[in-house]
Amino acid sequence: MASCKDDTGPKVMYLGHTLPQTHPVHKGIVEFQKALEKKSNGTLKVKIFPDAQLGSEREVLELLQIGSVAATKVSAATLSNFVPEYHLLGIPYLFRDKQHQFDVLEGDIGKSILEKGSKFWLRGLCYYDAGSRSFYTSNKAIRTPQDLEGLKIRVMNNQMAINMVNSMGGSATPLAYGELYTAIQQGVVDGAENNPPSFVSSNHYEISKYYTLDQHSSVPDVLLIGTKFWDKLSEEEKIWVQEAADESAQAQKKFWSDSVDESMKIAKAAGVEIIIPEKSLFAEKSKSVVEEFVKEFPEMEPIVNQIKNKE
Repeated sequence: MASCKDDTGPKVMYLGHTLPQTHPVHKGIVEFQKALEKKSNGTLKVKIFPDAQLGSEREVLELLQIGSVAATKVSAATLSNFVPEYHLLGIPYLFRDKQHQFDVLEGDIGKSILEKGSKFWLRGLCYYDAGSRSFYTSNKAIRTPQDLEGLKIRVMNNQMAINMVNSMGGSATPLAYGELYTAIQQGVVDGAENNPPSFVSSNHYEISKYYTLDQHSSVPDVLLIGTKFWDKLSEEEKIWVQEAADESAQAQKKFWSDSVDESMKIAKAAGVEIIIPEKSLFAEKSKSVVEEFVKEFPEMEPIVNQIKNKE
């Protein structure tokens, strides 16, 4: 499945991901497809399988590792289960703002993390903007960390996300994303945390009337190529693939920004109260998460400091 080539035909990269075709990250992947075809004069083609057609994020990663699929897009949070360095990107309030985040991701630190995956057969090509995650709740507004006390907040099944919500006084509740709408509706959880396009596309804004833009984490998505496929490419083809990925990452930032603007308009029109809290209060509460992280991964403390001190 990873590639099919005879002497006359093009090489075809199979790229599977879990997002719908309306998603700004999918639109970024389409830009990658177009750029690569143009650079290679049609000798390298990308066949995209969106909407989890080839399986969950984890399942597609495993298909990359064995060479059955050439490429995919996954959250850095999912990738951290395979490549420990990606844990860094989930640290709450690690980045001062979007400019700082992309200066880090597109600089030496970000590139070195992308390359760390090669030993697990998962080579990173570029990062896609997946925005900042913030809290939303159904019945009680969160204006300060104290307001989280006693609230059950759905999180991804990721230790850093669990520790972060607990450190702020909430009760972190890992739950499958597909079950979340019903869980909020039935009061199984009081709320969740995600970026604006996900908040709106999942229809959670219909049943969560408070959205607190505390922007506690900015975990990017990662465009990956399996080393089984990468190693079969010529040096020239590798350059085309990397250049196409880098160009698509720049285009995707604009798609993301437009999607955030549109999502916020929809949420406001539906009567969601948008709360702009004092972020430093939340950052202060979550400091223990960073301390625990560097205790567990002492070798990563210098990188955390490098990121924080990057001008």
